[in-house]
Amino acid sequence: MRVIIYTGKGGVGKTSMAAATACKLAKDGKRVLIMSTDLAHSLSDAFDQKVGMTATRIAERLYAMEIDTVYESERSWGHISEYAKRLLTAKGGAGIEAEELMIFPGLEELFSMFKILEVCESGEYDTVIVDCAPTGETLSLLKYPERLSGLIRKVLPMKKIGVKMVGPVVEKTMKIPMPGESVFDDVEYLMDKMERLQKLLLNKDVVSLRVVTTPEKIVISEAKRNFTCLCLYHYNVDAVIVNHVYPDSAMEGYFGKWVKRQEDALREIRESFSEVPVFLLELQKEELRTLEGLQRIGESLFGEVDPNAVLFRKEIYLVNAKENFLKVYLPFAEKEELRLEQDQNELILGVRNEIRRFPVPAEFAGREIAGARFEEGYLKIDFQEG
Repeated sequence: MRVIIYTGKGGVGKTSMAAATACKLAKDGKRVLIMSTDLAHSLSDAFDQKVGMTATRIAERLYAMEIDTVYESERSWGHISEYAKRLLTAKGGAGIEAEELMIFPGLEELFSMFKILEVCESGEYDTVIVDCAPTGETLSLLKYPERLSGLIRKVLPMKKIGVKMVGPVVEKTMKIPMPGESVFDDVEYLMDKMERLQKLLLNKDVVSLRVVTTPEKIVISEAKRNFTCLCLYHYNVDAVIVNHVYPDSAMEGYFGKWVKRQEDALREIRESFSEVPVFLLELQKEELRTLEGLQRIGESLFGEVDPNAVLFRKEIYLVNAKENFLKVYLPFAEKEELRLEQDQNELILGVRNEIRRFPVPAEFAGREIAGARFEEGYLKIDFQEG
């Protein structure tokens, strides 16, 4: 099956582009589910009909879903939320609503991703289209599985042993409830789901991300930053969609001054994303909503191209054991924005405010970084000779 995730700055038309793609694929014979992870859902508006938290039939072979993060968190937390409620009310008594404890900051994105995993593992659909939240939220959503699963894997065994050894004493003297086996079971279950989710997201035969932008400088800059950060986390961006392109017939009178701006913006997009397929969609005369309108847009956007295919793939991590270097593809990154450190057998690589930890390749285990420099969009990291 295929999973296609649409991301981009708020207001660029991610929902419309995702919905148009879903419509085209359904018309081409695929069984398609489009799902929204954005807290401000707009699939109902796009299709001009009510879309619920379960798969809603839109047309033949086409279904839509708006994920309810509160409901998904209740399903995911289980005994953990009950323990959190007991812990937080142990001293202060009742009065804290359970719903307020279900979602800790940022974890709602993770629960949304669990729903994607569940749908994919069911095998019910040929293609899942994901309409993501704006860029910042999308990036945090995609990095949770790797960050949290690694943390839990390190901390959980120690916590479990500690609770067994001193838990009864602490509970008796401090009057603080200790977590039971069921809580640890739930944590281990969540860890397993995160690892399966990470494996899915990094499967480039299955998952592609598509960046939606408009031909405006500030939005293009955001798209470049988005592209770089997605490469940092090893995700495959296989297309760039440029929405709201003014047709030549509109570039008269008041809009005449936009001609050069748009030409410069489109040139920057083509040059910046020269390797990645770029699809242009002209500004439409009417609002992009209703099934019929989205079907028409899907045909116009992709033409003879199959949007279900993996449209582009690039090796993001290149290991050369013979010459002792690792290359990481980081287009648009600037030297002063980078952070590169080594913590024993882990590399810490940061671009702006995005930081990723990952193991030193097995070929260089036990070796220190000797230096690093940029080469044609790649950060080349040299290691000492073994």
